[in-house]
Amino acid sequence: MTGSFRRSGDHESPHTGGPQHPSSVNPEWPPPPTFAPGHPVAADPAGPRRKRNRGPAALLAAVAIVAAAVGGGTAYGIQELTGNGTVASSSASSAPVVPTGQKGTVSGVAEAVSPSIVEIDATSDAGSSTGSGVIITKDGEIITNHHVVAGASSVKVRTGDGTTYTADVVGTESSKDLALIKLKDASGLTPATLGDSDRVRVGDEVVAIGSPEGLTGTVTSGIVSALNRDVTVSTDGSQGQQQQGQQGGRPFGFGGQQFNGDTGGSTTTYKAIQTDASLNPGNSGGALIDMNGAIIGINSAMYSSSGSGSSSSDAGSVGLGFAIPVNTVKADLPALRSGAMD
Repeated sequence: MTGSFRRSGDHESPHTGGPQHPSSVNPEWPPPPTFAPGHPVAADPAGPRRKRNRGPAALLAAVAIVAAAVGGGTAYGIQELTGNGTVASSSASSAPVVPTGQKGTVSGVAEAVSPSIVEIDATSDAGSSTGSGVIITKDGEIITNHHVVAGASSVKVRTGDGTTYTADVVGTESSKDLALIKLKDASGLTPATLGDSDRVRVGDEVVAIGSPEGLTGTVTSGIVSALNRDVTVSTDGSQGQQQQGQQGGRPFGFGGQQFNGDTGGSTTTYKAIQTDASLNPGNSGGALIDMNGAIIGINSAMYSSSGSGSSSSDAGSVGLGFAIPVNTVKADLPALRSGAMD
């Protein structure tokens, strides 16, 4: 292949018709043309091969330009170009991904994401609550529900490896039922990958991870049942506090009806992802995850039959769970980090 290349300094010898080595040419003379004047230029068969050989270098340069342009979204840009099936991350922080051999499996998602899910115990004058949270930075920023930590005087967090931390409430937004807390003296944690909830479709398989009834790291699975559900919840923090040993989920409304009790007079409504993955009290603030291991929602409300006067033996998921889309979370992060409280 390379023998067909003609170097730019070579030309035909007038005596032998063969190539003349550049060392026999006076460097002060311009190189003679490789064709006779007045004759059309013959197609150089080496031309296309030279173009193909430059192709990979040009492609690598294009990838490098894209990577430099997207900054924190480098992984996503390269995935789109290479099609290598790696998980796209819209978060600038590093995060676990589902190994290629386990992609699309519940066990693979659980193994990759469980280190990013925590149990939260909050205490306030209204009582105590147990919920879940999602680690989003290595130094301990955690997203959870407003109703899990509202009015809390003390917040304790337990990570998947059993380590317990004290946490401060950084910011809350009752209208979206979101809160940001920060662990004290934490480092080297495993942040989650925040996905794109706009790409979620009805019927997509999902995994939920949280601490229902204090059972840390519980994994359930299901599908996305519906999108853009108008869910109404109370903005009164005391409504969300779960007394120790009390059964039932947080009061919420949907379709003009109220579930798990009375939401009270102070409420807010948000668009939610509906799922049939089993959710129970304590799952609030935990993760709804796609099969690539990316967080697509924060679990926030679920129907519990015991909240309607049934016995505790009837408590549990009936396939009606709702999650706050992760794109809502990402849009509100700057306000939460600034210490907004409402």
